[in-house]
Amino acid sequence: MSATRKSPVSFEVNVHRLPRKGMPVEINADENQRRALAAEHDLLSAERYVVAMTVRPWKADGVRIIGKVEADITQSCVVTLEPVTTHIEEEVSATLVPEGSRLARNDIDGGEFVLDAEGPDMPEPFQGSIIDVGALAEEFFALGIDPYPRKPGAVIDAPDAGDDAPKEAGPLYEGLRKLGQKS
Repeated sequence: MSATRKSPVSFEVNVHRLPRKGMPVEINADENQRRALAAEHDLLSAERYVVAMTVRPWKADGVRIIGKVEADITQSCVVTLEPVTTHIEEEVSATLVPEGSRLARNDIDGGEFVLDAEGPDMPEPFQGSIIDVGALAEEFFALGIDPYPRKPGAVIDAPDAGDDAPKEAGPLYEGLRKLGQKS
């Protein structure tokens, strides 16, 4: 989690005051928060941003966060620059432990370390007693944003190199031209 800036949807939780059964967290971003999210993630707009999570104690001193982020955003098509509306629905799942916790260490003393790519992630460390679960939810939101949004049916028309091709082209161009003639 980034500590350099404050998330527009920040929601801080004191890990020492969590109820045993967990604490529900709901974030329904207002217009100013959605505008800030759009600016932060290079979107044309964010029409809706809703988070529903549960923050629970985990093992001795860790925290387990599960839930969902849903949003409706508008981006620019990478081909036509026209607006493209997208619905984002991302599952939030994270385990956090205090810095220095034995639960976060990967001690390998001459043994083998087995990592399951499909298994749960290693717990992430946090400092102090306050965690920003709103910033964590924003990270999952960012993962759901399409980096190259494309309007349905939008295509890039490549110009035909035929007569406009340079007469004195290098070997790379000649090789590409020959490949194009074979197809």
